[in-house]
Amino acid sequence: MENPPVGIIMGSQSDWATMREAATLLDELGIAYEAKIVSAHRTPDRLWNYGKTAADRGLQVIIAGAGGAAHLPGMMASKTRVPVIGVPVQTKALSGVDSLYSIVQMPRGFPVATMAIGAAGAANAALMAAGILALQDPALAARLDAWRDALSASIPEEPSDD
Repeated sequence: MENPPVGIIMGSQSDWATMREAATLLDELGIAYEAKIVSAHRTPDRLWNYGKTAADRGLQVIIAGAGGAAHLPGMMASKTRVPVIGVPVQTKALSGVDSLYSIVQMPRGFPVATMAIGAAGAANAALMAAGILALQDPALAARLDAWRDALSASIPEEPSDD
């Protein structure tokens, strides 16, 4: 697909270890995406261009992961009308709580849907993106329903002694 509907962006190469979880789930659901490093602080022109061109390039959802000061999701939300889902990347200094606060405390007018810290948040960001896209894509809706059904079926009713 030339113009994927989902953009996965992150502040640095080290964030890919977390954001790969979103990519893996999007792959499982058959959703095309692009993955880019777009640092709010180190590559501000890249951020501006990405945000300004996102809608015209066909992006329908942006998943933005960042650690530390974590300004990437919020800055991206300020540059595009495309929904932004923020993933706080876990940090050594404050275990990702700093990232969480930086993403979740957006001022009125620039919302970012904020997920949990770390890999679980990245996976949930992919599922949130899938849910948004599924509103207009019945085939994706069926795949997402099947994925959720398989998850439910994988949970045993009773504990085992393994």
